[in-house]
Amino acid sequence: MQVSVQSGEGLERRMTVELPTEEIHLEVEKRLKELARKARVDGFRPGKVPVRVVRTRYASQIQREVFGEQVQSSLSGAIAQEGLRLASVPKVESNIEQGQDQARFAYTAVFEVLPEIALAALDGYTVQRPVAEVTDADVDAMLEQLRRQRQTWRAVERSAQLGDQVLVSFTGTLDGEPFQNGEAKDLPLVLGSHAMMDGFENALVGVSAGETRILDLQFPADYKVAALAGRPVRFEVILGEVTEAVLPEVDAEFAKSFGVASGEVDALRSGVRQDMVRKLAQRVQDKIRQQALDALLDAHKFQVPKALLEEEIIALRERTRQGFQGSELPQLPDQLFEEPARRRAALGLIIGEIVRTKGIKLDEARIQQTIRELAASYEDPHGVVRYYNEPEQRAFVEDLVLQSQVIDWILEQAQAEDVPGTFKELMEFQA
Repeated sequence: MQVSVQSGEGLERRMTVELPTEEIHLEVEKRLKELARKARVDGFRPGKVPVRVVRTRYASQIQREVFGEQVQSSLSGAIAQEGLRLASVPKVESNIEQGQDQARFAYTAVFEVLPEIALAALDGYTVQRPVAEVTDADVDAMLEQLRRQRQTWRAVERSAQLGDQVLVSFTGTLDGEPFQNGEAKDLPLVLGSHAMMDGFENALVGVSAGETRILDLQFPADYKVAALAGRPVRFEVILGEVTEAVLPEVDAEFAKSFGVASGEVDALRSGVRQDMVRKLAQRVQDKIRQQALDALLDAHKFQVPKALLEEEIIALRERTRQGFQGSELPQLPDQLFEEPARRRAALGLIIGEIVRTKGIKLDEARIQQTIRELAASYEDPHGVVRYYNEPEQRAFVEDLVLQSQVIDWILEQAQAEDVPGTFKELMEFQA
């Protein structure tokens, strides 16, 4: 077969393949003779139909069948012959040209190829490695957070303070007229939670149950409802019950509520510390990973295939939809996901190139260690280990481990420096 490749826009390629005419004609003749031995045609006994009659009736159909089979069987060979690495499924355009003497059998496959990625040196990049530890003060702060998760509310006979929960009923007006979603009745509101627009909650500090306040406020210029953005509004607010937070004591009952069967507070503190140390280690790795991947992207500039970009956009849109289960979401535009999708696709290509050219192989010991770490925070870690060793779930872990092995390779190339930090600072970091 004869193969020629033309470059289209960007990474698009048009590969034209001309198939051997003689081979196709021989296969067509072979099938016509086989068909003649079993075809049923009026006027002829079974098995006695002349080949010329069968050719007249079925030659075109059989020719198309043989040509189609030849297209399917030759496509992968033509791609390999030209040394092409495809980024998308080929779209095949078939063509049979009937000449005066014989037909010409050819087809064109249109597809995108993977970009050529020359691995760049990373020795000019610096990765900051956070150094932090979990202190007693950090554990105290975490216990306080756990207390707040179990807090209850107690009615008080005093004016409202920041941190109190109040019941509010209000009506909002714009130019003297009520506006959509501008009213509520007996809405629980924690003062200082920033659940309402700026100025609303602070204006209720010092107000007592049963009192009414008129609040003249202004929506922010970037407010999500265009008709209200930047507009002055008035709220008539009636304050209902005022309640204050009641935090549980850190005692045996509190410890048992978090799974410490013995009820020992020291055991609770020890468990909390262990969990914090595990989360801190993971967050340190997340921050190192983010810097390493940023360095990869900065050092490698190339065009991302449209097909891969579209796949990532679809995957991100589906993940977003799953995150809002039970909610009706409109069809979200591609532009919303394009930047993170391009990042994911580009990183996937670079990491794939590193794995391919550097011969990085999956480390089975790290896979099992990663599974144990993922399972550590669950009540039934053994069940979670079994879950992640199932083929579909294991593939997710393998991706994590392979990427971590690539991160190790990056850190061997780049400069690394230790940077002191705190548990709180690292917990506020989002990869």
